[in-house]
Amino acid sequence: MATPNTPLWEVFIRSRNGLAHKHVGSLHASDATMAVQAARDIYTRRGEGLSIWVVPSSAITASDPAEKAMMFEPAESKIYRHPTFYEVPEEVGHM
Repeated sequence: MATPNTPLWEVFIRSRNGLAHKHVGSLHASDATMAVQAARDIYTRRGEGLSIWVVPSSAITASDPAEKAMMFEPAESKIYRHPTFYEVPEEVGHM
């Protein structure tokens, strides 16, 4: 059981057939070594993991969901960022 002062760690696992690490959960551990060992025991019981990352939750900075309009809507107004904005020249051809 975690004590109130035990840091929270976010766990990312790269599966054997995957190319990217994916967030699988969180755990409490006193240091990074213990966090990796606990992540191995908890999240890779069936041998599906190829690599484990642990990151202190306190090191993660996230956007505020209440500010999503300010954060994400400006991209919607820039249609030139969408691939449908551009026409493919005939010389290049279509796939």
